[in-house]
Amino acid sequence: MAKPQKRYVCQQCGSVSSKWAGQCADCGEWNTLVEDAGAVTTVFQAKHNLQGGGRMISMSGLDADVPLPARMATGIAELDRALGGGFVEASATLIGGDPGIGKSTLLLQAAAKMALAGMGVAYVSGEEAADQVRLRARRLGLGNAPVQLAAATSVRDILTTLGGASPPRLLVIDSIQTMHSDLIEGAPGTVSQVRASAQELIRFAKERGTAVVLVGHVTKDGSLAGPRVLEHMVDTVLAFEGERSHQYRILRAVKNRFGGTDEIGVFAMETGGLSEVGNPSSLFLTSRDESVTGTVVFPALEGTRPVLVEIQALVVRLASGATPRRAVVGWDSGRLAMTLAVLEARCGLSFSTSEVYLNIAGGYRVQDPAADLAVAAALISALSERPVAADAVVFGEIALSGEVRPVAHGALRLKEAGKLGFTRAMVPSHQAKEGTMALTGFRNLGGFVDYMLGR
Repeated sequence: MAKPQKRYVCQQCGSVSSKWAGQCADCGEWNTLVEDAGAVTTVFQAKHNLQGGGRMISMSGLDADVPLPARMATGIAELDRALGGGFVEASATLIGGDPGIGKSTLLLQAAAKMALAGMGVAYVSGEEAADQVRLRARRLGLGNAPVQLAAATSVRDILTTLGGASPPRLLVIDSIQTMHSDLIEGAPGTVSQVRASAQELIRFAKERGTAVVLVGHVTKDGSLAGPRVLEHMVDTVLAFEGERSHQYRILRAVKNRFGGTDEIGVFAMETGGLSEVGNPSSLFLTSRDESVTGTVVFPALEGTRPVLVEIQALVVRLASGATPRRAVVGWDSGRLAMTLAVLEARCGLSFSTSEVYLNIAGGYRVQDPAADLAVAAALISALSERPVAADAVVFGEIALSGEVRPVAHGALRLKEAGKLGFTRAMVPSHQAKEGTMALTGFRNLGGFVDYMLGR
């Protein structure tokens, strides 16, 4: 039933207000607002007033006991590590990567292992026929896995088929850009179709308890294609990184509502599919019998996993007047420029007449600021042609003042280096007592340069 609506009318200017006030906001007169009977609220207004007519929702305290979400192990330890322990029931996971990087291969291996463990798994491909997926499974040695395959692009058909019986524990959609909903006009892959299709699949996952994995395309710059809102809709976003010319692949969690984003999974592409790499440092270290100038080993940290990588530097002297070049692969060019500036301003080393090339071996990308000192060591070694000891590792952060600052998890980095046979380390002075190796600490970059040059 329509309800009367209170209003207050100014006796001087006739303006209407929903609340009483001592002064009229329009004419400025005082004590002129008088309550009027007001107009009757229509049915349309009653429906669109969101302060009433709804159902009461239950509220719970922040300190309420909530059980941990149930996880399903995939049988692939590196994938479980990146996910935080496995797929969560009734969750949505989005995985993206360059074409040919191995997304479908990884998911097919995980689906087969989970199916062999007795879980119901459905694999829906919108890009390949079911026979093509079956042939790939046979090539990977997983042809006997009881995975339910289908080649379809209609979300309505997929949900009708899966909703008619007991829903699977895991549903893989390869890929979300090929799906379309008949409720939305437009071709598959458009922004509206991707959003609508993903919304229906995620709703199915929440209602039926199925873990849904969506494969997403990427753009030229490596970001996930389609609407940005797609990453906000899902619970977990995984990025499959690596160069097709290299053997290794890195699976990194960009977003994870059920765990951290500081873990990575490392795989190697082989003839039998993706194999796990238990010791990632073996991929990024070059085996050499003697010391080489411009080469330094740096213990990087990915989450809780130390990864030893090799930093290579080359300094080429040019004739006077030529413009020197700076080329960086696997590291931030801005930090290289900062390191060169600190070496020149604080330590007196000049790179203005030399070309500088910096490379992280194996195609690895380093974002850890602890690599500053290792980069400086590689540059000093290449400039002076004095090699760094082959059994030494270097880490530390460099400030603009030339101070060598301590970094996080120094003991963990040294422990991993000791496992791989390294016996010496050059570290910040505050961390010179964190390990059992022969440690040399430095307070500033000037002392480090003197040590490198044997002064």
